[in-house]
Amino acid sequence: MMKQLLQMFALVLAFGVSASVFAMGLDEAKQKLDDVKQQGLVGETPTGYLEVVRDQGAAKEVVKAINSARRDEYKRIAEKHNIPVLEVETVAGKKAMERTPDGQFIQVNGEWVKK
Repeated sequence: MMKQLLQMFALVLAFGVSASVFAMGLDEAKQKLDDVKQQGLVGETPTGYLEVVRDQGAAKEVVKAINSARRDEYKRIAEKHNIPVLEVETVAGKKAMERTPDGQFIQVNGEWVKK
């Protein structure tokens, strides 16, 4: 019984360590963002966040890291100006979609459209 418990603990510990090794940091995500957008893997949405268009390569990890940073920044801006976070997200989403270069994806009415 003790041997099984130790094996389970080792497995949980190994999984926790390996998961943290695979987590992408913000700096790495920023470096990969243009590439995954140009490949059509990631697109901008009206909500102010990125979403995965095609689940390949590092798309999910980039989206997760960038969206986490955006969420924190939107919250900071909302608190500073005493406005709802949703308002900040909406304005940011509109601006991000406007700045998206031709050939990259944006979400319009829930559908991915190549700009």
